[in-house]
Amino acid sequence: MHPHSCRAALGLLLATAFLTMTGPATAAAAAPAAEPRCTAGTGPYQWQLERYLRLKADGRQSTGDCEAIRRFQRQQRIEPADGYAGLPTYRLMLVAQAGKNPNARGRCPVRRFKVACVDLDRQLLWVQRNGTLVYKPVPIRSGRNGEETRTGRHRIYLKKRYEVSRLYDNAPMPYSQYFSGGQALHGTPHDLFNGAGSAGCVNLRLADAARLWRTLRVGDLVYVWGHRSGTKG
Repeated sequence: MHPHSCRAALGLLLATAFLTMTGPATAAAAAPAAEPRCTAGTGPYQWQLERYLRLKADGRQSTGDCEAIRRFQRQQRIEPADGYAGLPTYRLMLVAQAGKNPNARGRCPVRRFKVACVDLDRQLLWVQRNGTLVYKPVPIRSGRNGEETRTGRHRIYLKKRYEVSRLYDNAPMPYSQYFSGGQALHGTPHDLFNGAGSAGCVNLRLADAARLWRTLRVGDLVYVWGHRSGTKG
């Protein structure tokens, strides 16, 4: 056989062997991993999530329900995204439900200046001016039974970026904005959705509290209404 023909045949043989060895492995590596089956059981807010997601509202978890709730959790960046209709998912559902018009019922006064609206019924806070949102709805945690957040009209009278509670073992209160006595809007480094109320302050997630700190000024109006249900966390 001619030398050039031998080299060509050898090259073809090596190329075929390489593709044989690497082809299936490469294909396997490129294939997306199968998503684990959604197996979460029925949650305490099953019916509410089913209704919001336009599922069959029977209060009983199905595989389809679980997968739909898991998709919603991923959209809202809820961890773990396991399809369980628990308190964190319910609370973020209320935020999504409020959407771009949280004041649809007109409970918070519309003014030419900024108003921080604190809805204890839904455990939401937003800021509006002239009826336009300047700070979108976020979840909060208000005062527990016996230490309720004071309702009515208030004004921000003091802001303290680095604050601790003298009454509660120097508990951290970052981004504190006081509006009534010792009650303040402030962030918490702990789980906002642990089911327990605050000692009267309006707690927010740290990132939300930081944004609210930049949004409000001393003298801005804070309007609080409603009642925190003991089951809403």
